[in-house]
Amino acid sequence: MAEPHKSGEDYLEAILVLKIKNGAARPVDVARHLGVSKPSVSHAMGILEENGYVVTSDVGFLEFTEKGQALADDIYERHVLLTEFLQVTAGVDRDQAEQNACRIEHDIDEDVKRGIENWMRKNAGYSGRRK
Repeated sequence: MAEPHKSGEDYLEAILVLKIKNGAARPVDVARHLGVSKPSVSHAMGILEENGYVVTSDVGFLEFTEKGQALADDIYERHVLLTEFLQVTAGVDRDQAEQNACRIEHDIDEDVKRGIENWMRKNAGYSGRRK
């Protein structure tokens, strides 16, 4: 099974954010959240289902598989970490930090992420994923 590309990671993160915020995620919610068409979401969900990351419930809600949940959690954790890191170190506002974190989170090496996380824990009181 293939690892999802950047856009697949964006979809997984969107599902997780919607589940945190609303308790559930439907394809139409994902489309609104990402500003994409419903057919784009359907196509992406087909690929993510085929690769074992999500399933659609009988009533149309998107659910993670164990593997999908683990990957979505990791993506979201990187996003939160990088957003806070950019706010603290670059002094930018939350919106700008979020936009830049979205671009960086897909390409950052694991050892660099761990280094940033260690620095944030030591210097900025970072305690991990925040909802």
